[in-house]
Amino acid sequence: MLELETPVKYAKGVGPRVAEWLAAKGIATVEDLLYYLPFRYEDRLNPRGITELQPGEMATVLAEVRGSGLFRTQRMPIFQMTAAQGTASIKCLWFHATYLKDKFQPGQMVALYGRVEVDKRKRGGLQLIQPQFEILSDPAEEAGEDAAERALAASLEVGRIVPIYESAAQGKLASRWFRRVIRGALAALAPEIPDGIPPAVRARLELLPRRQAFEQAHWPTPEARFEDLQAARTPAHRHLIFEELFFLEVGLELKRRRLRAQPGLAFTLDDKVRSAIKRILPFHPTEAQKRVLGEIAADMRAARPMRRMLQGDVGSGKTLVALEAAIIAIENGYQAALMAPTEILATQHYLAARQILEPAGYRIVLLTGSLEPERKRDIRRHIARGNVQLVIGTHALIEEKVEFARLGLVVVDEQHRFGVLQRLRLMKKSAVAAEPDVLVMTATPIPRTLALTLYGDLDVSLLDEMPPGRAPVVTRRVTDERSAEVFDFARKQVKAGHQVYVVYPVIEEKEEEAELRSAARAGAPVPTQPEKAPTLFPELAPRTTLKAAIQMYDQLRKQVLPDLRIGLLHGRLDAEEKDRVMRAFQRGELDVLVSTTVIEVGVDVPNATLMIVEHAERFGLSQLHQLRGRIGRSAAKSYCVLMTGGKTTPEAEQRLDALVRTTDGFEIAELDLELRGPGEFFGTRQAGMPSFRVANLLRDRELLETAKREAAALVAGSSVGVTQEDVRRVMEHLKAHWQRRYGLVEVG
Repeated sequence: MLELETPVKYAKGVGPRVAEWLAAKGIATVEDLLYYLPFRYEDRLNPRGITELQPGEMATVLAEVRGSGLFRTQRMPIFQMTAAQGTASIKCLWFHATYLKDKFQPGQMVALYGRVEVDKRKRGGLQLIQPQFEILSDPAEEAGEDAAERALAASLEVGRIVPIYESAAQGKLASRWFRRVIRGALAALAPEIPDGIPPAVRARLELLPRRQAFEQAHWPTPEARFEDLQAARTPAHRHLIFEELFFLEVGLELKRRRLRAQPGLAFTLDDKVRSAIKRILPFHPTEAQKRVLGEIAADMRAARPMRRMLQGDVGSGKTLVALEAAIIAIENGYQAALMAPTEILATQHYLAARQILEPAGYRIVLLTGSLEPERKRDIRRHIARGNVQLVIGTHALIEEKVEFARLGLVVVDEQHRFGVLQRLRLMKKSAVAAEPDVLVMTATPIPRTLALTLYGDLDVSLLDEMPPGRAPVVTRRVTDERSAEVFDFARKQVKAGHQVYVVYPVIEEKEEEAELRSAARAGAPVPTQPEKAPTLFPELAPRTTLKAAIQMYDQLRKQVLPDLRIGLLHGRLDAEEKDRVMRAFQRGELDVLVSTTVIEVGVDVPNATLMIVEHAERFGLSQLHQLRGRIGRSAAKSYCVLMTGGKTTPEAEQRLDALVRTTDGFEIAELDLELRGPGEFFGTRQAGMPSFRVANLLRDRELLETAKREAAALVAGSSVGVTQEDVRRVMEHLKAHWQRRYGLVEVG
């Protein structure tokens, strides 16, 4: 008899060697194996006869392999396989499928699923293009099987709705193998298995018993609606999805309560502090800024650590609010630290802070990795002695040698670019016993669905109002055949007294391949053979298919805009050179700044009114929105031109159309989340994104809300019908599963 916590190697058909393969998929126990759900299902209750098939329909066909082979055309290799039922046959074609060369052998039984099409080369013939397939039986393999094993295999493959699993161990463990092993594991389990969800909650939500949920998710009943199975909307899926989300939300709720119970710094907010804040304000704050500062100030006055996230679209004034919060800490005799992910952004914050705070007498320093060792040592010494009140920097702030005398407030900007443990290290830098307050900021609007999970233990403040006197940005998309018009418009903007950004996806030609991979991580499509983009001047065109910043900088200043002052900024320049170029652009000494995405965040030049993005189809949606946020920072009308080179994919069309349609960062973030999925939204696992085995944050939003509500009630002791014994079981389940199941790290 197996139990859920039994190591998977003891399940029939596994063993130590296969268990090592399964471990790579995160499968260590029998419970893990049961959570390895099918990624789709095939309806083999009524497989179709070849003679019954009609062009245009989706169908499942069970047939025998008669022959196969690989042939090449001028354009691509094509693999062809012929399957038959008696004298009736159907042709199957796969493009670029050299990997199938030795896959099929005559006599094998295969299940084929795909759209039926007319075979134009064979009168009255039918074919399946790129069908999904599974080899059901292999005469060579079956020679060693007894009759009982063959009967079991047949019962799992045909005459039912069949689960299809993602293969493992580089194909050694195929869908057919998972069906047999999971079926055997379920049969060896006790009739009743532990269920951490309290009975009252299960009854309230009409959830299936846990064992039944496992059985029906893997082996649907004939009555199950096929559409519900494919969409993970059956009662079985509902139980398993809710279970995963419920325990996540219980953990986050406990974490939030534990943080609130810790001793923190109770800052005083008297007339002296209020007048200090008013003294630094460069303009009258918006109502949203006043509201958010009020929320932050209330947290800082309480004798518990603040854990608050400040969300605000690009240009909404988050930095000013953060500096106001820093004043509260400083006026109470503490230090504040602001950590940014890049030197450019850290430098921008430093320059802004000096402009706003230094006239009032506050002492500010910048600490980055590129500083001279002696300068670093000097700054670290002043920080440790408490001689500086605001420290702005990059990852250099969390180096071992950095210690604060009295750290009272930690601000982390663009926080999704930092790991959970990196934030924790900065929080632990103070010689003060109490935890510092923490404010994390993001200009990447986070959809509520993600915020409930990724930051479920944080309070959220939202800057949903732009400072007055800013004109909305007009966004247009054009092909780069019209580049002459675009750069003529750029010249007119400069003559009107404004400045221009021109952004390229790569620094120089040889980077193309690496940058394409980077584009994929950012959510942009990467064709295997990119279309060649037309250039402004063919005789000067670089050999690459992508225009690059260094080459185009030369082309623009020599040929296209020789009468304008043009600067170049990219990630390979040293910090001093980057700073020199940015300062020149801010002072108006440059008309045009040619750049890569290093200007994506933090760059603030109100006089810049035109953003030209070349190869816009190569950028992610949020990335484009961030780039657009560099303009529209004054009352002057601003324009963003998205130029595309060559053909664009349907996904790129969606991104570009969304940018033209709206400037609402949250609408854009929701679409970006849908296009890329939760796992890729931030592009980094270290941001703290929980790993789900069943749930999908987009698909399961309603269940997430329900899980959060039930979890909050349980932790608060107000869940109707839930006993203390139920709560104890929930806590035991959570303790056993939290880190391994969700991949979350305790912070604070």
